[in-house]
Amino acid sequence: MIYNTLSRRKEDFVPREPGKVTMYVCGPTTYNFIHLGNARPIVVFDTVRRYLKYKGYNVLYVQNFTDIDDKIINRARELAEEPLNLASRYVEEYFKDADALHVMRADIHPRVSGHLYEILNMIKTLVDKGYAYAVDGDVYYEVRKFAYYGKLSGRTLEDMQAGARVDVNERKRDPMDFALWKAAKPGEPAWDSPWGKGRPGWHIECSAMSLKYLGENFDIHGGGFDLIFPHHENEIAQSEAASGAPFARYWMHNGFITINQEKMSKSLGNFFLVRDILEKFDPEVVRFYLLGTHYRSPLDFDDEKLTAASRGLERLKTSFTLLEEALAGYDAGAGGRPDPTLSLRLDELRGEFEAAMDDDFNTALAIGTWFDLARDINSSLNKDTFAGEAEKNAALSKARELFNDFNRVLGVFRIENGKIAIQSSGGESEGLVEGLVDLIIEIRQEARKKKDWPTADRIRDRLKDLNIILEDTPSGVRWKKQG
Repeated sequence: MIYNTLSRRKEDFVPREPGKVTMYVCGPTTYNFIHLGNARPIVVFDTVRRYLKYKGYNVLYVQNFTDIDDKIINRARELAEEPLNLASRYVEEYFKDADALHVMRADIHPRVSGHLYEILNMIKTLVDKGYAYAVDGDVYYEVRKFAYYGKLSGRTLEDMQAGARVDVNERKRDPMDFALWKAAKPGEPAWDSPWGKGRPGWHIECSAMSLKYLGENFDIHGGGFDLIFPHHENEIAQSEAASGAPFARYWMHNGFITINQEKMSKSLGNFFLVRDILEKFDPEVVRFYLLGTHYRSPLDFDDEKLTAASRGLERLKTSFTLLEEALAGYDAGAGGRPDPTLSLRLDELRGEFEAAMDDDFNTALAIGTWFDLARDINSSLNKDTFAGEAEKNAALSKARELFNDFNRVLGVFRIENGKIAIQSSGGESEGLVEGLVDLIIEIRQEARKKKDWPTADRIRDRLKDLNIILEDTPSGVRWKKQG
């Protein structure tokens, strides 16, 4: 079930083609680093894609980059930089942040600058069909020619015309008409067109690129709630007018991130760059925080909420680490029946997790099920519920498989060789810290062997002061970062 903004209700998901899903998600305008409000749709729709793949669908995922835009031109002018070069630089910076947040690369990342042919053809089609008109090198879409304008946002033309976002331009036939092509201005990038040199408007790009790669009536179009109007409303109008066919089947929109209940945005100046947040919190914590609230609900930001997410994540890490230690001495493929009680419980948990995700991708509820799994793992490890070693191995191996499947969908941890990899945006410095802590632990272990307890305790206490917690277990010393 997916909540479809177009119908304003949850609908059974039926893709255009059985077994295949086509998705288009609006990507960033590349004139700066992404902020947390930009990161939310990136993580949300990455998770949607992951779950659809988990369910067995073949997913074709497209996310664009807007590299021609007024904001890019203005920023490039401030920095005395060529606009397309600036845009390319921030595309690479985007990938650094997205990779840190475990966002999988899209199958296709089209850029506006590489699709002028498709954009110009679509504009020409709209002009030829009478839906658009040219004025002194500009081309505008005539909104009142499209009978269904407003069907996505639910607004009437009269309401929209009274809104503050409507441009005042005496050359338009109607204030609601929007630009498909903008005539060249001195010092701005420009391309040849039938109407003279210029560049595309914002809305036409996504229509042209999504239809090129996904075709008419593709399955899912996603983006932030703020894109419903005017961007997605205009996409529908121009796409359906040009093709004569339905544009997208399901429209998904994530809620805002707020600061003290006010929308986070660059224009309001109350935004937090992902790059800056990752200097204080591990990327996995940020992703976990973003998924801890249902994607359609608003999400209020402050450091305390990220700290709480970090504590919750630590509980999951600890359960997985204990599980791996319990399995370390076994041959994971060595036969045996799972313990019946735990095995049935694991099946129940998988069903609960899938039920949560099947209900409009309720990641908050799915994370609750993940915590239930961690609790049941801990409970099983703390009591003898197994008939023998082979049965214990089989049950715990099944629990590990379920933990990994939950993680495969939610994308929080990076797991290497059966271990949760400690992740940070710190790059090489993080690896240096890990190596130094391991060396200090070796020195402490040598002190313990010599029964030099004061030295061993001093090392442990000093590390604790640095928020490094040591845990002495039968299988060796574990350490973790706290806070």
